[in-house]
Amino acid sequence: MNTCIKCNSEVQSNYCPNCGHPQKVERINGRYILSEVTNVLNFQKGILYTTKELLIRPGHNIRTFISEDRNRLVKPIVFILVTSLFYTLFLRIFNFEDAYINYSGTPESTSYAIFKWIQGNYGYSNMIMAVFIALWLKLLFRKYAFNFFEILILLCFVMGIGMLIYAVFGITQGLTGIHFMQIAAIVGFIYTTFALGQFFEQGKAMSYVKAFFAYILGMLSFSIAAVVIGILIDLIK
Repeated sequence: MNTCIKCNSEVQSNYCPNCGHPQKVERINGRYILSEVTNVLNFQKGILYTTKELLIRPGHNIRTFISEDRNRLVKPIVFILVTSLFYTLFLRIFNFEDAYINYSGTPESTSYAIFKWIQGNYGYSNMIMAVFIALWLKLLFRKYAFNFFEILILLCFVMGIGMLIYAVFGITQGLTGIHFMQIAAIVGFIYTTFALGQFFEQGKAMSYVKAFFAYILGMLSFSIAAVVIGILIDLIK
């Protein structure tokens, strides 16, 4: 009779009957690493499957994830982290122009430094900007029962796809030398509006109009907050 190292229950088989912890943990080797990578990228519940589902029916799939089944898609935080990593990796490899947000202030100002950081870290910036967009979505769609954190989950999925859209256009630009990033910004904006509108109410045109303004106002609020923070820091200094 053995004892589970996790919950101290008596174990007679390969797995603990109480918590399910295995008696013997698999040794980390090349096969284990390959298995982990395959699990992340697999077509059943991995990044590729999640990307396909979010491109085809984003609103339906995210609503299902929030209210019914949270095992079909990759976890939202993992999804936006991985897609942001992909974007950053391809940006470093292909060195494509990515200045979606420009700031023309003096280089000595803190606001200028903040926007330079934003331009160099769109993955992290998107996570911060999602908070501002979520606030506007909560305000404009206040009759719906979704809380602030559920809307943040929605934005993790949607903005993760946005990062992949930018990455694909960036790779194309890097390979062809043709400037595609402005088109990428337009396509990403259209997708985001479509996905957010479909999530709240697919059949209503007003749902897409509200999604459009929530996204615009969220971006503006994020930019204004960055400028204000920069000004306050300069005043304190």
